[in-house]
Amino acid sequence: MLSRRAFLAALGSAAAIPAFQTRKPNIVHIVADDLGYAEIGVQGCKDIPTPAIDSIAKNGVRFTSGYVSCPVCSPTRAGLLTGRYQQRFGHELNPGPATQAEENFGLPLDQVTLPQVLRDLGYRTGHVGKWHLGYKPEYHPNKRGFDESFGFPGGAHAYLDRRAADEQNAVNRNGTPVDEKAYLTDAFAREAVAFVDRHAKEPFYLYLPFNAVHAPLQATQKYLDRFANISDERRRTYAAMMVAMDDAIGAVLARLRHHRIEDDTLVIFHSDNGGPTMQTTSSNGPLHGFKGQTYEGGIRVPFLMQWKRRLKRGVVDDRPIISLDIFPTCVAAAGGKPAANLDGVDLLPYLTGARKEAPHEALFWRFGAQWAVRKGDWKLIESIDGVRLFHLTQDLGETKDLAAAEPGKAKELQAAYDAWNASNIAPRWGTRRAGGGGKKGGKKKRKL
Repeated sequence: MLSRRAFLAALGSAAAIPAFQTRKPNIVHIVADDLGYAEIGVQGCKDIPTPAIDSIAKNGVRFTSGYVSCPVCSPTRAGLLTGRYQQRFGHELNPGPATQAEENFGLPLDQVTLPQVLRDLGYRTGHVGKWHLGYKPEYHPNKRGFDESFGFPGGAHAYLDRRAADEQNAVNRNGTPVDEKAYLTDAFAREAVAFVDRHAKEPFYLYLPFNAVHAPLQATQKYLDRFANISDERRRTYAAMMVAMDDAIGAVLARLRHHRIEDDTLVIFHSDNGGPTMQTTSSNGPLHGFKGQTYEGGIRVPFLMQWKRRLKRGVVDDRPIISLDIFPTCVAAAGGKPAANLDGVDLLPYLTGARKEAPHEALFWRFGAQWAVRKGDWKLIESIDGVRLFHLTQDLGETKDLAAAEPGKAKELQAAYDAWNASNIAPRWGTRRAGGGGKKGGKKKRKL
């Protein structure tokens, strides 16, 4: 039996053990929709305040070369939730609305998802927001690893007028349609906060993919009133939608602080692709290109990460990373071992200083008839403009094609792309709309 002195000494030793050594971190993964590279304050936006989103950068890491694996919605989500290039399993293209989607559309059932792995590691898993990974019941979030789900299955949804939603794209809770009256971004904030409240005392993974700021441009008066100084009606509505999302993110961060779990929560924020400027006013400056293109403006996005207990604050990191890295990073943070077949890498050793080099030797994209590869500072791209080579450090705006001046570098990147592409399969759907990519390995390469 311990003496009183020995008991107090043991108690003191136990109390001195930092909480993060025994508690698995919570994970909050926030995805914006169609948010341009230049549309948050820490990346230069002047007319729309985004204090909540900016706080993630100030309290953590801002990746200035943060990429997604596709310039449109659904394939990016397939990649980030599997940690694999989605071309490996044919989820390469968007499906179109539920009434037009091909019969086999959906994240293939043989692909292991991040929430499935985290659930096996003892996490409570929740999805709030947009899904866009399958309309049929077998593809529903509850069947793909999420204990709880509130959102809609499609790629877009009205924020105010529910009559615009068809039966196959209804807002639902765990598969049961609900008659949601609130402005949709506010509803997602409410549900996300409630999820945190329910599970604050256990490790949780909250996947919070907003449909903001995707069209249609709709906002309530309370948000529009903040921007009476903006005369352009579309920009004013877009700004209102943006601050509604920022307020929602702020509410979630405040709830983490309320429960005193913010320091032990890994928070990730990024967009699913670049902004469609002509449709919504979302700017990608100083990048070239837009949503739907493999130019930088379509695939390089705002990308932030915060974990107060583990990561330094206010860090700006220009090493290229990609949304595929989220899967292994979260698994490693949760105490698991990422699977060997993942294309993403665990970013934690790079962010804690254990590794100084770039996480990836090269990054790759294939989107129908378009493709690209980035290796170091060099990028080779095939688009409607042909095959072009850029040096991104010297020419971030992709204005000067160096393919003729640097044929050796162009061939090197082409060879890297071809080797990667050889492991891909043809798109499972959407080839008619995308204009190519129908054969294994995609388009036949052009000679340089």
